[in-house]
Amino acid sequence: MFIILTSSILISSLILMIFLLTTMISKKTKFSKEKNSPFECGFNQMSNARKPFSIHFFLVATLFLIFDIEISIIIPMTSLKMVSINQWMIFSLTTMMILIVGLIHEWNNGMLEWSK
Repeated sequence: MFIILTSSILISSLILMIFLLTTMISKKTKFSKEKNSPFECGFNQMSNARKPFSIHFFLVATLFLIFDIEISIIIPMTSLKMVSINQWMIFSLTTMMILIVGLIHEWNNGMLEWSK
């Protein structure tokens, strides 16, 4: 068993070294602005390929992710009741306080209003 494990580690390491070596040897370092720009049928580009992005939308999406993670922490709290009632209460109150404080903070900063 040890021989199989050792040989598989050696073969994997050898393959990794070959991949790294071929990557370093065949690496192209020539960059040009036109080759890296988006393709528009051979003509010079008419406008920027990147559209303007609302920072408010980004912040709301980040808030959604943070609060969504908190909700996924709340869901298994029903199975934690059997551990200890004191630990369950401390954990649930701490989690709820984090959610409430975060909501109040975002409300005071005006992040929950889409247009003003």
